[in-house]
Amino acid sequence: MKTRNLILVRHGQSEWNEQNLFTGWKDPGLTELGIKEAKNAGSLISDKDIQFDEMFTSMLLRAQDTGAIILDTINQQNIPITKNQALNERNYGSLAGLNKDDARRKWGEEQVHIWRRSFDIPPPEGESLKDTAERVLPYFHKYIMPKVIQGLNILVAAHGNSLRALIMELDLMSTEDIVKLEIPTGAPIQYEFNQNGEVVNKTKLYEE
Repeated sequence: MKTRNLILVRHGQSEWNEQNLFTGWKDPGLTELGIKEAKNAGSLISDKDIQFDEMFTSMLLRAQDTGAIILDTINQQNIPITKNQALNERNYGSLAGLNKDDARRKWGEEQVHIWRRSFDIPPPEGESLKDTAERVLPYFHKYIMPKVIQGLNILVAAHGNSLRALIMELDLMSTEDIVKLEIPTGAPIQYEFNQNGEVVNKTKLYEE
């Protein structure tokens, strides 16, 4: 039986991750550690000996650069790459660019925790995880999943919350559980599907 592979990778550490800032749709680059994490992700993926047919990524540099480094590491630089805003990180609205500790001082720890870890309560002028899922999942079902069912191997380099939306769907997770899920930077997750588009195996290619 031919397996169909979908590998999800959150971008490596960004400059704003390092500074403890809310990032969202802002566009900082990778840190030196982030570049190392992307190269390590490429090495972990290389061990699976998968020939990819296409990579999907967001419109944000940290995800694009992570994907490019992975493709360079596995020597598959020439595959088609599709970039789309639907895979962007959650928009943090008024929180974007703020230090997380400063945000807690301004709005209170409990309120910031609600914005970060509730499923459907967005920060001011921003998106909740529910909002993020409502743009990620239709795009996934229209453009990515049909290719997987066709038998193609797909790499997705994206963000913590856009990947949470996908994992919630693929793992049939509740809204309560998905908000607790931590997705490490530069840590590949492999899904294998049958011809009906059902998940037959999930493997974390990294050590937790």
